[in-house]
Amino acid sequence: MTVDTSPGTEDEHDPAVTALPVSGTEAVDAAVRAAETVLTRRFGSAIGLVDPEALPGSGPATVVRARIAASPFGLPRTLVIKHYPEAPPRGAADPFAQEAVSYQLFTALPAEDRMCPELLAHDGSLRVLVIDDLGRAPTLWDKLRGQDARLAERALLSWARSLGRLHATTAGREADFEALLRRLGGFVPDDDTTPAVACARLPALLAETLGVTTPDDVRAYAEYVCESSAASAYRAFSPVDLSPDNNLVTSGGVQFLDFERGVVRNALVDAAHLRVPFAACDDARALPTGMSEAMIAAWKAEVSGVWPALGDNDLLTAHLLDQQMLLVWVTTWADLGGVAADVSPGRVAALVSFWKDLGTYAERGGKDEVAAHAREVASALNARFGPGLEQPLYPAFR
Repeated sequence: MTVDTSPGTEDEHDPAVTALPVSGTEAVDAAVRAAETVLTRRFGSAIGLVDPEALPGSGPATVVRARIAASPFGLPRTLVIKHYPEAPPRGAADPFAQEAVSYQLFTALPAEDRMCPELLAHDGSLRVLVIDDLGRAPTLWDKLRGQDARLAERALLSWARSLGRLHATTAGREADFEALLRRLGGFVPDDDTTPAVACARLPALLAETLGVTTPDDVRAYAEYVCESSAASAYRAFSPVDLSPDNNLVTSGGVQFLDFERGVVRNALVDAAHLRVPFAACDDARALPTGMSEAMIAAWKAEVSGVWPALGDNDLLTAHLLDQQMLLVWVTTWADLGGVAADVSPGRVAALVSFWKDLGTYAERGGKDEVAAHAREVASALNARFGPGLEQPLYPAFR
């Protein structure tokens, strides 16, 4: 595939253009000024923005919705600005570059294959990108905390399908992603080393915190999964942050919004989140029985065309168990690796659920020792932080 690097500007590295670090109320004004500059350069005529509205966000960007005062170019009435005033340390991953390149990758695709807003303009020197405004559609989190179980179920299945389409349309495009990232001056990140750290250190942490010994066979299996995951042939783009508040539920399906950590990696790492939903979220809650299986089926339907081997249920199930185990280990290491006393009861309840589910799936997959170890960890977590810990359902399913 030949990637069109537009939209953008020809002076992405113009030394005369510098981003101004801002804070407080100045941040919105700085974002609007940067957006007006990049849009004017992009379209060759002055474009003014009015009625700026700061949007919530937990990342390093200032996010603003603004209205176009007047434009002869058929641009949307409103647009969204993401401004990253602070550059990262040298050699560190740059969330602006990763997000801008992610949007470039998708904007080069036909509209029907795009699971995110369209990129309208960006500038590497101003560290700003301007994207289409999808409006005030509800997020996936809004659906999960609502009162309608049927709407929440449809939203989850739409999310799984969109995730599968995202993987299918970006499979085999790792070189394009890296080329765009280098052009923008971004640092091409290596595969995440956190799984390797978790596999090496979690057994000692479980012994110290919970008094649970990890059998050698279970440890060896985890190490094998960790090594094979990085070498997987099923590589595609991933937003990495799969939190439900980063996905808009629109009439055209779920749209992904946040690509600050976007990378190309093993797509099955993302698919494991269908079994361990929203594992990294502090308020992760349970889904109804059978929901994960339905989501996996929706994801599989989208990716089996590009990865026919995953149409084999036995092979896919084995891969999902591998990644489910790795995700549970990484999540547990992240939660208990600091001061265990600081972990909230709700978060420990989620860990108990994750380990119980791992035990169930491992037993189905013939991994009896993994299943026994998972149940022992779940029991020990409940005894250490409970008793009686139980992960509640999302409000829509109560």
